[in-house]
Amino acid sequence: MHPGTTIRRDCVEKNGRSVTDAARILGVDRQTLSNLLNARSGISAEMAVRLEKVFGTSAREWLLRQLDYELAEVRRRAKKIKVAPFRAPTAEVGESK
Repeated sequence: MHPGTTIRRDCVEKNGRSVTDAARILGVDRQTLSNLLNARSGISAEMAVRLEKVFGTSAREWLLRQLDYELAEVRRRAKKIKVAPFRAPTAEVGESK
């Protein structure tokens, strides 16, 4: 689940606030918060600190949730990521180290 969904449910709605109210309290514009709550953007380090100061959950926890979400999204499409395994170059015949 995108962490914005958690913020909407557990922070904004649980406290009976509108998106506009929550944005004002967090010190961000309404569109910025709306983008986060609707999974159109992620939690930045600065937003994590703002969330920590307002709602009490540590900034590190918010960033870990964001990282977990992003990693899960990439893993869903990992088969489409085409790369070759790294191989150290081999010494050519006659070369010395």
